Amino acid sequence: MSDLVTLSGLSKRFVTPGGWLSKPRSMMAVRGVDLSIPKGGVVGVVGESGCGKSTLARLVLRLIDPTSGSIRFDGTELTTLGTKELRRIRRRMSMVFQDPYSSLDPRYTVSDVLTEPSAVQGAGLPEGRIGALLDQVGLSRAMAQSYPHQMSGGQRQRVGIARALAMSPDLVVLDEPTASLDVSIQAQIIALLQGLQRDLGLTYLFISHDLGLVRYFCDQIVVMYLGSVVERLPHPAAAARHPYTAALMASNFTPDPMQRRELASLTGEIPSAFALPKGCAFAARCPRADAICRAEVPELKTDSGGHAAACFHPI
Repeated sequence: MSDLVTLSGLSKRFVTPGGWLSKPRSMMAVRGVDLSIPKGGVVGVVGESGCGKSTLARLVLRLIDPTSGSIRFDGTELTTLGTKELRRIRRRMSMVFQDPYSSLDPRYTVSDVLTEPSAVQGAGLPEGRIGALLDQVGLSRAMAQSYPHQMSGGQRQRVGIARALAMSPDLVVLDEPTASLDVSIQAQIIALLQGLQRDLGLTYLFISHDLGLVRYFCDQIVVMYLGSVVERLPHPAAAARHPYTAALMASNFTPDPMQRRELASLTGEIPSAFALPKGCAFAARCPRADAICRAEVPELKTDSGGHAAACFHPI
């Protein structure tokens, strides 16, 4: 299976402006990420809040420009494209945002929301397309004239998904699309996304902090910690090799009493992204860390089975 998206050495630095009493500071929100997303696949990116997941999602779509590195979409290098060329290729990619409340303009009807992507591209929607989009996401066609405040959170997120499908994209980036929804609604949205991926042959980049959900929904899993990829699991059932991934898996709650276990906890402080320590960024919280971990940055090494871990003492 060929890759639709390939990231090489992708990094993003943000700089705070400073003020009268403070100096400008910089942080690497994403550092040296290598990642491939196969056509028709579902790749999950998981990690704690602030690890760089959402920044990575926006870099993939070039909603923000990288500081360094390469973003290739179906063989085209996105980092060198001008505004017009980038707008044309963006027809083939879209995004579903985390918050269905803030991602929809309260002044727009559902019809306006679904028409906007084609208007931005200077094209019109074919007759009947709005109704077809509403059918695809399980909404009544009568909702085309409804406003966001007249809908539930789940209905709003379905509208957001319909908007993402409006231009028939190849790639859809899902930035925690169920995080703000009730558990029962989350299950419905995940089922909808699975059906759309199967029926339309979509490629997904799925961003989440919930490793259990990522293991259920995705074909491959990428684990990030403070801007870096610390592990890539070639399939969701793969056992963790990095201590951080192992801690995430052990902390995943299951309602099944037969499988319930004591939840793991990590000790130590998370380093500041503005002043990362020398060596492995996870060393201060890692029970396996030793002198080399505190002195050198581990390389992300991939074995013959495609499993990669950045750790001097893998599990």
